[in-house]
Amino acid sequence: MTDLNVDLARLNMIQSQVRTWDVLDQRITETLATVARESFVPQHCRNFAFVDMQIPLGHGQVMMEPKVEGRMLQTLDPRPDEHALEIGTGSGFITACLSKLAGRVTSVEFYADLQSEAGARLQAGGFQGIDLVTGDAAAGWDDGVHYDVIAVTGSLPELHQGFHRSLSIGGRLFVIVGEFPIMEALRVTRVGENAWSTESLFDTSVPSLENAYRPARFAL
Repeated sequence: MTDLNVDLARLNMIQSQVRTWDVLDQRITETLATVARESFVPQHCRNFAFVDMQIPLGHGQVMMEPKVEGRMLQTLDPRPDEHALEIGTGSGFITACLSKLAGRVTSVEFYADLQSEAGARLQAGGFQGIDLVTGDAAAGWDDGVHYDVIAVTGSLPELHQGFHRSLSIGGRLFVIVGEFPIMEALRVTRVGENAWSTESLFDTSVPSLENAYRPARFAL
């Protein structure tokens, strides 16, 4: 794509996909307009960088559709004085967006090669305030830190409490829960020391986190 085509495709993505999904927060749309999404997709998928589709990354993982990414970021509403946790670095695109919106980002990726590739993209783009970690966070992530924002970019077959206590009071968790083909995006807010509120946002479907727990099914 030429630079002109990229700029037009990015604008069309925001106007035709993201905004029509009620992503109207100017901070979010400006972030999506300035972070070069085309630099984070695999090279052979570059022409699909702004298409309303999931882009495969390898290992069965994907970049979510731009409209879902926009809704997730708007739902979490990261602030410059906040610390964000991302579960599933993937391509590094959401990591980059979070670094523009939050004060600091910790991003955990199960696959070392995806993390390495994402790290190279983030470094090339000059993104700062990011800690990349390799690990298995499907059951939660307890590193002793309380996060203001937690973005889980893969799905969980069943909602568990593994991330709840990693939230600060007032902290927000975005997570997609369920089984293919229909899953539910949720926002969980920590409203007290031992209290959380949960809001259903929309239906979607994304691959599950590696090693995500699946409850046993009983057959009669």
